[in-house]
Amino acid sequence: MEYTYLGRTGLKVSKLCLGTMNFGSYTSEEDAFAIMDRALDAGINFFDTANVYGGKGERGRTEEIIGRWFAQGGGRREKVVLATKVYGGMEDETEGPNQGSGLSAFKIRRHLEESLKRLQTDHVELYQMHHIERHAPWEEIWGVFESIVNQGKAYYIGSSNFAGYHLVQAQAAAEKRQFLGLVSEQHKYNLLCRLPELEVLPAAEDLGIGIIPWSPLGGGMLSGKMLDPEPGSRSESRAADLSEQERTQLEDYAKLCENLGESEPNVALAWLLANPAVSAPIIGPRTMEQLEQALRAVEIDLSEETLKELDSIFPGPGGRAPEAYAW
Repeated sequence: MEYTYLGRTGLKVSKLCLGTMNFGSYTSEEDAFAIMDRALDAGINFFDTANVYGGKGERGRTEEIIGRWFAQGGGRREKVVLATKVYGGMEDETEGPNQGSGLSAFKIRRHLEESLKRLQTDHVELYQMHHIERHAPWEEIWGVFESIVNQGKAYYIGSSNFAGYHLVQAQAAAEKRQFLGLVSEQHKYNLLCRLPELEVLPAAEDLGIGIIPWSPLGGGMLSGKMLDPEPGSRSESRAADLSEQERTQLEDYAKLCENLGESEPNVALAWLLANPAVSAPIIGPRTMEQLEQALRAVEIDLSEETLKELDSIFPGPGGRAPEAYAW
């Protein structure tokens, strides 16, 4: 495994981040334990989760699974850079007006305490806002996060699903408080979704915020299974809806990967890892086999020629804004 710094911090994380969203919903607890053990053995020290993960009607279940894995001991907790998130509603909204989504100080404090109990730990290394808060002022948001960091319950604060200007607003407000502010932004970014190159990636790079791409395989589109899906699989129904353009792109991509002698998902991950703005893409294995296959990605060094071919197959927005669409 290779390691990098998380944004501008001194914290070193593996170049692959283990996403746990499938644990408890598509992956059994026993299999999740085995996957986490294998990930740790392979050198993956960066684990990502969220308080809302676990499946319909069972929010929090994924954090509970991770907590029981930590409780086995063996240095598991000490070896992991643990990230979780806050924003989504955890309770029945009929129980009160503050039970839905949002980032009030009231909610952040309560939800962090609940996450720590489920995770069976007294802190998380990275506490992330799962979405932008459009009502609470930054004075309120940074006030509570600064307190949490000072108490040692979280070491760093990150964001997810922020626009470029949200990153700038957040950092400007943090700087006024002489607070570190955001160290990472978890964002949807892959060969099929390159709009973040306009604003989000440039802003993050300039501010020293590490990008943690989610959905690196485009929701399975880059998994290598779309052109010939297994009957009855989740890919089958989506494959039937492919447009002619999408099918052509995937066919060209499959040929390129075959010529490289690498799997399609691993080339998609290697493409992300070649971007200096990226700290670590999130892999979300449902099975041990998927984890084992993904480990190869950090060893792939894509040539400039290959990167140009990928640009040709999956054109980006044309670079940074405003040059991408203006003179």
